Parts: sequence; structure tokens; C-alpha cells
Amino acid sequence: MRFSLRRRPGPVSTGDPPEDPDAPAGHRLEPGGIDEAGHALRAPSRLHAFNRYEIKYLVPSGEVPALREHFARRLHRDTHGGATGYGVWSVYYDTTGLRFYWEKIEGLKFRRKLRIRHYGDRFTIDDDTTVYVEIKQRVNRVTQKRRVALPYALARQLCDGREMVEHDPAQRAFLEEVLGLVAGLELRPTAITGYQREAFVGRDADVGLRVTLDHRIRGRDRDFHLGADTTNRLVVPARLAVLEIKANERVPYWLTDLAARANLSVVRMSKYCQSVEAFGRAPRSVFHVPGDDPTVALTRNEAR
Repeated sequence: MRFSLRRRPGPVSTGDPPEDPDAPAGHRLEPGGIDEAGHALRAPSRLHAFNRYEIKYLVPSGEVPALREHFARRLHRDTHGGATGYGVWSVYYDTTGLRFYWEKIEGLKFRRKLRIRHYGDRFTIDDDTTVYVEIKQRVNRVTQKRRVALPYALARQLCDGREMVEHDPAQRAFLEEVLGLVAGLELRPTAITGYQREAFVGRDADVGLRVTLDHRIRGRDRDFHLGADTTNRLVVPARLAVLEIKANERVPYWLTDLAARANLSVVRMSKYCQSVEAFGRAPRSVFHVPGDDPTVALTRNEAR
């Protein structure tokens, strides 16, 4: 994957705070990139959509502190999760033949996946918890994500019950698309992934940049209620973290230089595909990250 590394003038300020597109919908940043006080979950706008480029690296856990220090000097920490980050839990939907999985493995120029995502502690999830129904798709090199926020009970009614739910008129086209996917392709829950995320957001000339470090990537292939008090297993070795760089149009020189100095290599690893393969739902592909035995269960505290 090739990106333009030529520096361009930063965006002209309009006086409006930019939105962080990968935090829970409705979270906004103050002018200059500083998070609003408390960085609390807020009522989301009716429909969120954005395009971006994404690059992933695998990072040995021992190298994370040095990278974190570099990021802290050049970026603002996303304070939604404080100093330790926040949990991200997703249930992915696919066909019985794993259509979305194979589209990723085969590298189709247009591919997509459907998921329900929750930010935070999974043991707090109930029917009224706000979650995000998302369609994430790839069009050539560009990643596009669209999502709406719903109470978890309505999200399940839509995706599991295949029924239209009460909605804002601005959400209708998107919800009809989701309903068309789950009903037309007979999608069903296939895998759950969870991890602890540290996030950093760009400032000054790097507004629009987002860098994340994901730790303790785990999941399960059953008990598909996001809040289920059940066993999770590692799907990526605990000795590795996943670094993702997400940019609207370019990756800054300092960040690509940092990755080169750390001897990091770009990977095509998908957390969803990794989970499918780790639990034996599909043969391990050339993109699979080998390592610890995924049948080793985590403790309850680790699984959180």
C-alpha cells in the first residue's frame, strides 16, 4: 500500500471543533485538538460516515513504551479512556460460508463487513446500553465506515431479529441497507473480538490523524451477547500489540520514519479474520499471526 508523503498545508480552521471519527460517535475535540473535559459518551448525531486510509503494524509489547512516548510528544492522547485506554468489543456478522471473511482474504477491491460495536466495560452492557451498528467497507485503498447508535436491544432486533426498528428519518436508508444485508445474505453472528485500546489524535498540521495501540486481543466464537459473562481466549499472542495509523489523506513523515526506525512491517492482519482462523472456522491464511495457543483461556480480569 502506497501513500503520498508530501507535506501539504494544514486545513484552514473554520472555528468548529473537528470530530474524532473513530471514538464513540458524538465525541468531539476542542479547537486545536484538545479533548473536551471528561471526554464523556455523548448523544451521537444521527448518522456518521467518513473515509480514510489505514495502515497496520504488529509491535512487540516490549517496544510499546518507547512508541507511546514518541506519540505523546507529537499527538494528543484520546482521554476517553484516561491513561489506560478503553475497551472495544465487537460482534461480527457473516454468512454460513464466511463470505465477508473470504472477501478480505482474497483482497477484493470492494469488500465490507457488518458489526455491532461497544466501547467500554462489557460487563456493564444491557438492553439500554448504546452500541453502534456499523458497516465498514473497503473501496480500493480507501476505508469507509458508516454507523448509527442504537440501544443494544434495538441493535439485536435489527441484526439478529431482522426487523426494522424505531429510528430517526435520517437513519432510514442506512438501516434499510443493514436489514437488506442481514436478511438477503442470511447473516448471523460469527465472532466476537475485544481488546484494550490506547488512542492518540493529531494536532496542528496532523489534524485528522489517529494512531491506536490495541492490546490483549481476544475473542470467542459463541455466546454472542456482547455482555455475556463467558470465556474469551487470546486470538493474537499477548506478546504483540497492533498499531494502526488512520489518516484522512496522508501519513506524516515523522510517523513513517518512526515505523522504519522501529523496523516495523505493514501487515494485512484483520482482527475478525484472525478470530475466525484461531477458532478453526477457516484454514489459517498467509495473513494469520501465529503464536500462543488460542485454547488457553484468560482469567476473568484479563477477559475484561
